[in-house]
Amino acid sequence: MGYKIILTGATGMVGKGVLLECMESPEIEQVLLVSRRTAGIKHPKVIELLIQDFFDLSAIEKNFKNYDACFFCLGITSLGETEASYSRITHDLTLKFATSFIKYNENSIFCYVSGTGTDSSEKGKIMWARIKGKTENALLKMPFKKAYMFRPGYIQPLKGIKSKTKWVQAMYTIFWPVYSILKHFPGTATNTSNMGLAMINTLHADYPKFVLGNKEINKLAQKEKE
Repeated sequence: MGYKIILTGATGMVGKGVLLECMESPEIEQVLLVSRRTAGIKHPKVIELLIQDFFDLSAIEKNFKNYDACFFCLGITSLGETEASYSRITHDLTLKFATSFIKYNENSIFCYVSGTGTDSSEKGKIMWARIKGKTENALLKMPFKKAYMFRPGYIQPLKGIKSKTKWVQAMYTIFWPVYSILKHFPGTATNTSNMGLAMINTLHADYPKFVLGNKEINKLAQKEKE
């Protein structure tokens, strides 16, 4: 029997990259997508659970039973957001989902996508970094079997993945030749495939670090099953 995981954010660039790797991995038996809108994926491993409000999980949380891990890739940009609105989605929503998940899966793993520059002290001047740090700190205190904070910097989309935002996709197209150089320096960049492979490898690899930057993500992505 393979691993069963819950994935959020599958309609986004990172989440879709993680989903593709899970679909291809012989280690993954089932993926439950929890999302507001469909990811448009039809695959024998994939079950899709659409919800209207992530702050009200009461009607659907019993579907979270018997999963090995949650790969939490849901997130928003801080651009145009007040500290209160950004904190509500980034911190409050994440912890609410994590609390519901662990209630049904005590011996589980939680992978959270944060970002380079996250402020673990929670005291810095950059709003998004403080809130991400606060969220990470809270997750690391929860009684998961293991919790991993993914802090990628530049992420190159692979396998045909495209950003829904035109100017962002244009940036990735322009930077593709640059990435062909950056990929030889693991600390400077990663890609959507490595994000997915690294998350999958947290399920069996006894990796000593729980806060992962580009270098650690790329290393964990290549770690063979022990």
